[in-house]
Amino acid sequence: MCRDGVDLLERWGSALACVLSGGGRLLAAGNGGSAAQAQHLTAELVGRYRTERPPFSAIALHAETSSMTAIGNDYGYDAVFARQVAAHGRAGDVLLLLSTSGRSDNLLSAAAVARARGVRVWALTGRAPNPLAQACDEALCIDADTTATVQEAHLVAVHLLCEAFDAALERTAAAAVPAGAPVPAAGGSIR
Repeated sequence: MCRDGVDLLERWGSALACVLSGGGRLLAAGNGGSAAQAQHLTAELVGRYRTERPPFSAIALHAETSSMTAIGNDYGYDAVFARQVAAHGRAGDVLLLLSTSGRSDNLLSAAAVARARGVRVWALTGRAPNPLAQACDEALCIDADTTATVQEAHLVAVHLLCEAFDAALERTAAAAVPAGAPVPAAGGSIR
């Protein structure tokens, strides 16, 4: 992954830490393998990545099977994520969309609804230019020839985003401790 991509993920991690620690939420979606990676990201935020910390609000939109199938049946597959963004997304939240092609209509619809609602929209995609990258506020586009390579790079990006998120939380916690006061270690003990 190039330095620009790492820098972007570090910025996203810091921004996401501000949003989630302020009570906002991350919505994430993808199709197929990208859905699995979106769900992996939300699991790291609700659970933990490396160190103990509070859980944060992160929802993988495709993981809600009943909603997805009901929306798909009643409104069509292109609406399965957009409808959920309309229900769960609030101004200031973040929507992260993962797509190897950057051409999935259901993700494009979700991006449009999110932007109209004031939700910040990020994407991890394959090669640019692509419609999803253009529909988002920011995108990290992987210049690779195969779907598998794009997915592998997306997994690295998800882990780098989690690392940046946790580092931003640690910086915020350290800044909140008065000079000379004992600093809580991971897990809550004083060191």
